[in-house]
Amino acid sequence: MTDYALVLDDNGQIDIEFVNGDVAADNGLETAVLISLFSDARAEEDMIPAIDRDGDLRGYWGDVRPSAPGDETGSLLWVLKRSKQLNQTLADAREYAKRSLQWLITDGVAQSVTVNTSYPMRGWMLLEVIIYRPQSANPVTFRYAYAWASQLLKVST
Repeated sequence: MTDYALVLDDNGQIDIEFVNGDVAADNGLETAVLISLFSDARAEEDMIPAIDRDGDLRGYWGDVRPSAPGDETGSLLWVLKRSKQLNQTLADAREYAKRSLQWLITDGVAQSVTVNTSYPMRGWMLLEVIIYRPQSANPVTFRYAYAWASQLLKVST
């Protein structure tokens, strides 16, 4: 997908991966998934809780003039940071994640994408992304534990 690899470290930070002093390549999908899910998409004012409304709708500046309608970078997962652990929050997170990954299907990188969300424990949401590649019997799965305290962890499979 990309010519450099982004990885999620043990501290929940996304950074460029180096191997033997050189930038590592990503021949898979993880970099694309990390950027799609955890970059902030531009929100509408009414999507942001009143307490957080400071005029910053976030989003990637390159999306000001997208090449195709709805073609935006990132997701709206960030607007859920003050949400309670409700079924509706899980549904919203699932929808935001699916929307951010839709480009994989549109561009022919994936045949389909499934997103599952759950609360494995208080204060944590689990995002499971299953990508079905064209002409491949084995799906690619990524799991991320998302904490309300601004922590992101990759969950081993």
